[in-house]
Amino acid sequence: MTDLTGRTVLIAGATSASGLAATRTLTAAGARVVATGRHAEKLAPLAALGAHTETVDLGDERAVRDLVRRLHDRGSSIDGLLHLVGGWRGGGGLAGQTEEDYRTLETSFTALRHLSRAVDDDLRASPAGRLAIVSSTAVTRPLAAGANYAAVKAASEAWTRAVAQGYAKAARGAGEPLRAAAVIFRVKALAGLEDRLAAAYAGLWGAEAAELNDSIIALQAQGDS
Repeated sequence: MTDLTGRTVLIAGATSASGLAATRTLTAAGARVVATGRHAEKLAPLAALGAHTETVDLGDERAVRDLVRRLHDRGSSIDGLLHLVGGWRGGGGLAGQTEEDYRTLETSFTALRHLSRAVDDDLRASPAGRLAIVSSTAVTRPLAAGANYAAVKAASEAWTRAVAQGYAKAARGAGEPLRAAAVIFRVKALAGLEDRLAAAYAGLWGAEAAELNDSIIALQAQGDS
């Protein structure tokens, strides 16, 4: 297991099964984990694993910036961001894709934009900054019944690739080696892959940023082709 002693990792939307697995893996590797969620009671199991928990609405830009400021005041700068804010709403063909469904799903993309901007300086200044999102194979083969979902995931991928380009440009402009990397994990379905995702994210610190930045990593369950 990669040694993450001294690294601070922010898990956005940590109250899912994936967030629990990531918290367990990252704390076991020595990282300081900051786990966020909208409901304090749902964060209790993460606190029990040793995470510092923060109740925050990640769709609120000011709240996100206040969160990062609080962490800085505690002496923590961010070395990693794992974005797990998401969910599924769909079905009913194209006509069944309601505006309410889209706005609910869009909160994931909104949170990603707020977070990636708020921690950009930290990740670029870190000796090894790592940002990752979880996307879907629906991006490459969108279906009418999941049009809203695929559109939000595609936008999130485009944003993450833009973040990656920003890291590379900043490093070139400073005449320094690339130290930060933005990565996309793609899954068909996340259920059953929580531990694999956690290990894959922790493993990003075992590779050079130049190898990882702007990459798409497919995570598949056994038996998937």
